[in-house]
Amino acid sequence: MASHSKAGAALDALREDLVGDVFAPGDAGYDEARVVFNAMIDRRPAVIAQCVDEADVVRSVRFARDLDLPIAVRGGGHSVAGMALGDGAVVVDLRHMRAVTAHPGAEAVRVAGGATMSDLDRATQPFGLATTGGRASTTGVGGFVLGGGTGWLDRFCGLAVDNLLGVELVTAEGERVHANADENPELFWGLHGGGGNFGIATAITLKLHELPEFSIAMLLYLPEFGPEATRTYRDVITAGPDEASGAVIYVTGPPEEFVPPQLVGSLLCVVLLTYAGSENDMRKVAEPLLALPHEAEIVGAMPYADVQCMLDDPPDMRNYWSAEYLTGAPDDLVDAFCALGEAVPVPTGTMHALFPQGGAIGTGPHEFPVPYRDAPWGVHPFGLWADPADDERCVQWVRDVRAAVRPWSTGAVYLNFIGDEGADRVVAGVGAENARRLGELKRRYDPDNVFRFNHNIRPA
Repeated sequence: MASHSKAGAALDALREDLVGDVFAPGDAGYDEARVVFNAMIDRRPAVIAQCVDEADVVRSVRFARDLDLPIAVRGGGHSVAGMALGDGAVVVDLRHMRAVTAHPGAEAVRVAGGATMSDLDRATQPFGLATTGGRASTTGVGGFVLGGGTGWLDRFCGLAVDNLLGVELVTAEGERVHANADENPELFWGLHGGGGNFGIATAITLKLHELPEFSIAMLLYLPEFGPEATRTYRDVITAGPDEASGAVIYVTGPPEEFVPPQLVGSLLCVVLLTYAGSENDMRKVAEPLLALPHEAEIVGAMPYADVQCMLDDPPDMRNYWSAEYLTGAPDDLVDAFCALGEAVPVPTGTMHALFPQGGAIGTGPHEFPVPYRDAPWGVHPFGLWADPADDERCVQWVRDVRAAVRPWSTGAVYLNFIGDEGADRVVAGVGAENARRLGELKRRYDPDNVFRFNHNIRPA
């Protein structure tokens, strides 16, 4: 870092110039400002700049560059890997920048860099419009989209990046840049899966789709019926329309009203069938699942924005997630998945999910750096627990899942679902050919790798 007097003067100037708040070590509020979603992450940034507009972001970037400090970007959501913080870094915190403006006539929506899925979904729902979002209302839109973006609507609407119309970016030089199909098209390409490597997205514009109705069938099965329920769900999705999606999830029964009291705290196999359409149409698709013996059900029409809140991850928990994308879900994969489901650490918040892909994901544009697009299924072991004493068994269970499903792995991965698993996994997340092209783009926009707290693409 620069000499103390220079740094002190620069920090005083930043406090003066920034419309938002600035926190440094020792300030009241600093420790609170560095708390992130994953309680395993404890990092001490040099400065936290809570920006309220694009001009604040520019000021913060220029401050960091003047003092030769790296920059971490904090959006509105989880960043399970803790990438929103960096020891000794300047954190550009966008959480006050949450405005969402729907343009129903243009079937588009502009989303500020710190907005969450809930901000987005509530803004578009009154118009009967939606776009692919994360599977929790607390997910941050910016990081989600730039990392590819999968969710309940992806088989129907495509991946989030397939709906990306434009990005407003502040670069490592503190310059404002627009990227879309016509303006800076190479940069725009890189933002379709290349994450936060090329700048800070202060706003993104997304395409909207008509979604007048949404419905779900959520069925709770005892674990012994897990394999049959999983195979049935697989067959329902394989034969069903693109409107159908959802997941099979092994989970500890939560203390919710839809869980029979005797099953709270016990292992359950939950099948969630989501449907971008009417309850009537959904029930036809769900029939084979409803016919299997189950302990409880929620079946009916439900506004999409409400469904988005059903699986919200609680904050202040310890998290370790990973994922593998699969060549298919044959019976032996189902058996392996369910055996690992039986081994889920109970009672914790850990979830073990099998997601379908296909539909509009598979038919979407293949030129973007999202190599998991062609995988018909994905497995997502999602370790989530409260007690540090459980660290070893929960992390080990996630690793066991990856190892057990590796025979069916395509090798590609969705980076938003994983923490720091090394440089090879970043390449697996963007594709080897694309990694070289992204490295050249990185050299052009961030040659000093100022934006390094991410699934990092090194400058070529």
